Amino acid sequence: MKQKTWPYKSCSHQFTGLPFINKPNKKSTKDRQTRQLNFTSKSSSSSSSSFLSSSKCKEPDFSSLPYDVLARIASSFSLPNLQSASLVCRGWRDALRPLREAMLFLKWGKRFKHGRGGVKPNLKKALDSFLKGAARGSTMAMVDAGLIYWEMGKKEEGIAWYRKAAELGNPAGQCNLGISYLQADPSNAKEAIDWLYQASVAGSVRAQYQLALCWHQGRVLHQNLQEAARWYLRAAEGGYVRAMYNTSLCYASGQGLVQSHRLARKWMKKAADRGHSKAQFEHGLGLFSVGEMMKAVVYLELATRAGETAAAHVKDVIVQQLSATSRDRAMHLADNWCALPSTR
Repeated sequence: MKQKTWPYKSCSHQFTGLPFINKPNKKSTKDRQTRQLNFTSKSSSSSSSSFLSSSKCKEPDFSSLPYDVLARIASSFSLPNLQSASLVCRGWRDALRPLREAMLFLKWGKRFKHGRGGVKPNLKKALDSFLKGAARGSTMAMVDAGLIYWEMGKKEEGIAWYRKAAELGNPAGQCNLGISYLQADPSNAKEAIDWLYQASVAGSVRAQYQLALCWHQGRVLHQNLQEAARWYLRAAEGGYVRAMYNTSLCYASGQGLVQSHRLARKWMKKAADRGHSKAQFEHGLGLFSVGEMMKAVVYLELATRAGETAAAHVKDVIVQQLSATSRDRAMHLADNWCALPSTR
């Protein structure tokens, strides 16, 4: 496309804006300044139009994206994202129709699996719905189909679906595939770590926690407490409760992280407030050690209800030191306690 490189034809010399050696008279100077101003204004306007025209011409044509490439990119999209992408152009709308249908099958599959939305739990119907969603390209449906096969004891089929989702870039599929290879007999350490690392980098907090365990325990990797603590912390910051608890232990002991009792207490409380029973027990002990008797009873009671039997003995000792009003208040708080949202 031909584009003008000069804004307009001019019969005057192109350097008329430059000062002459001889001093001009007042009138000619004023005329020259006026011409300069007009020239600059027109140049600016014309250049802006030319730039906008050029930018418009160079905009990528998303409608020409091959259907298979688009389907691969969108295979992990949620329904709202699919609906938004379908509004880009008619080509995208048509290409993404199978994935929009897959979302409906995924929704029904979850209803049948968990008995929600007025339907009774039916694992066979759930699997059928997930397989239909997977056949239409949804990686989320692939992962759910793999989960059901795994729960049914058909691990080979489960791993096959995990791999399909993983190869399409689904972090949950990558994480599940990595864990499957760890649990295999014999385990496939190299494949497991490769997939867990990919999922971790993609932001899967469960994969980050599993990778941290591998570094910490030295099962399939040489033990590296610094790497373990780094991945525990990343998973904890992403909301993974078990990682919060382990991060607290790392800070308390100075393993992999600079020792900090303040940060240890912070992460222990975060885990406790999100329902981690051991964290509730240990946080309760910490509160008792600093004289926060009533708060200690609340956390110890929660830990007891979650199955931490050792917490009950400590709680009974502390309760004897509280007034009847404080005891009733502590039990009321425990009865009305709700865990904060988290990723488990």
